[in-house]
Amino acid sequence: MNLRRQIAVTVAAVSFLVALSVGLLVHRASAAQHTGQSRANAEAALDAVRDYYDNTDQLPSNAWNASLDPSAAPPALVRLAGQGHQGSLLTGGRMWAAAPGPDGQVLSVSIDFTADQRAIADLDRTITVSAALSVTVTVLAGVLVAHRISRRLRTAARTARTIAQGDLAARIGPLGRARDEVAELAAAVDSMSAVLSSRLAREQRFTADVAHELRTPLTGLLTAAGLLPPGRPTELVQDRVRVLCRLTEDLLEVSRLDAGAERAELSVLPLGALLRRILPESARLEVRADTEVSTDPRRLDRVLANLVANAERHGAPPVLVTVDGPVVTVRDHGPGFPAELLADGPQRFRTGDAARGHGHGLGLTIAQGQAAVLGVRLRLANHPEGGAVAELRLR
Repeated sequence: MNLRRQIAVTVAAVSFLVALSVGLLVHRASAAQHTGQSRANAEAALDAVRDYYDNTDQLPSNAWNASLDPSAAPPALVRLAGQGHQGSLLTGGRMWAAAPGPDGQVLSVSIDFTADQRAIADLDRTITVSAALSVTVTVLAGVLVAHRISRRLRTAARTARTIAQGDLAARIGPLGRARDEVAELAAAVDSMSAVLSSRLAREQRFTADVAHELRTPLTGLLTAAGLLPPGRPTELVQDRVRVLCRLTEDLLEVSRLDAGAERAELSVLPLGALLRRILPESARLEVRADTEVSTDPRRLDRVLANLVANAERHGAPPVLVTVDGPVVTVRDHGPGFPAELLADGPQRFRTGDAARGHGHGLGLTIAQGQAAVLGVRLRLANHPEGGAVAELRLR
């Protein structure tokens, strides 16, 4: 149950309980008032009849249904009179009053109570209608307030999810004129997003600046390493320098992707023929159904090169690239992707568990970033029979 329904149900329940309590109190007060007044009238009539009888030895005719017949009074009053007491009782739509009479008889009177009963019933109907209207109006007001709060919270949650997906420029902004807790939450999220955006921009600039500054000396170092005399030490130095150069180029590429500076140059090409040109010989290509796709060959090359390199470095042969219409799948037969990578996505400078080998963790990050530039989705999963699977669905 969402917040709006919770508030509506709570308001309805509280309104109903309040209306029920007030209605019961008013009903009991009204019934007690009518009953007390009728009892007082009956007892006053009994006193008048008894005085009249004491003076005339006769009952007044047609006055309050006066009677000396014990069978005319309710049995409870007859028993009470037999014990020498006077009392009153409401029964059968009439208020009775009785007292001991001469020669063991029972002197009783009764007055009509149906008018009071109708008045009480009319009051109950009025209370019911008023309570129903009050509950309806209160619930509608609660629903409107809950809808407003829920709408503002959904706006804040939607923007927060957008920020979590990487768009740190998203802001919730003002949520109406209210200065309540929801507005404070929105302001806090916007402030957090602004701080994160500023820090991330500084980190991206620092990474780009460092990679750019490293590029020139590393190029010179690579050239100088090529002048060293042949031998095993020279090979080790040249290999490490080439690794540093690739890392620097990858950092520069990641910085451009983070900054949104990359733009795809699309062209329509046959996918199978394109992959035959760009895939390394170590990858086995299987074309099940060929088609033409609109893509940027250079960026598709970067995506597949990184996916194949990741499969060769961290998986196990054979590395199979399958083309099935616009879907390209890269699968290895190694231990598969670690659970944290599937849950959180590729993270730079993190390669997962030790079973997948070593590396700087930028390959999948670059592949994901270039896939986003191409406007396609890169899905990472593990094959049921073992091995990592990367699926690229082109347009």
